[in-house]
Amino acid sequence: MTEIPEHLLKRAQEARDRAAASAPADDAPAAAAGGAAEQTPEQAAAASKIPQHLLDRAKAARDKSAGTAVEAAVPAAAAAAAGGAVATAAPPQPTGPGGHTQRLLTVVKSGSIQDVKATPVDKVHVWPHLLVVEFVAALAVTAFTLIFSIFVNAPLLELADFNATPNPSKAPWYFLGLQELLTMFHPMVAGVTLPGFALILLILAPYIDKNPSNKPEKRKFAISIMTVHLMFWAVLTMIGSFFRGPGFNFVFPWEAGLFFEL
Repeated sequence: MTEIPEHLLKRAQEARDRAAASAPADDAPAAAAGGAAEQTPEQAAAASKIPQHLLDRAKAARDKSAGTAVEAAVPAAAAAAAGGAVATAAPPQPTGPGGHTQRLLTVVKSGSIQDVKATPVDKVHVWPHLLVVEFVAALAVTAFTLIFSIFVNAPLLELADFNATPNPSKAPWYFLGLQELLTMFHPMVAGVTLPGFALILLILAPYIDKNPSNKPEKRKFAISIMTVHLMFWAVLTMIGSFFRGPGFNFVFPWEAGLFFEL
């Protein structure tokens, strides 16, 4: 049978004491003699104003314990009658809600608290790993340019004559793409709008494509933007270099010749 909690028993005892103190003097001995024997746990709990749901829960627990004891006593009695031995039923084990004997708050994995293994990373420090490689590459390019300039002379032209403007008059090769745009659009569009839009798009590319991978197949957006930019500018530069003749008119180089000098 499930025991009544200690605080409920104390509350019932206090209620009985208050009832005995408020009763008439001639009824005090009778109440003191038979009060404890006549009151049941339900009556004692009711006298202390215990909530009804607690009373129902306690009653259900006692009924469940009594049923378990009866079920355990039947096999024990049959075994005692067959073998002549006296068997007693084992006392029921107290259980929690749902029949569980214990409750766990949570199970925490050790890996979420501390990382016992070092995770390999593909990052290195700028100094000395990156700067040393860049410095060596700069030295190699400088040495190659110096040796090349010793054996090959630069193709310099004659002095400029402001009275004789060359025809066609072309910008250096790295500005020929911009000069080609000036023949197709208004100077505001060709010189400011289109180059500015291209530069802003290239600046925003790392923020739009945040994939840290350095594999081209995983950086399709960035590779596509850079490829379109380079191809667009390369085509304009080639047209301005080889397909523009006198008056900056469109010509075929295999018919009118080349009008391009470094």
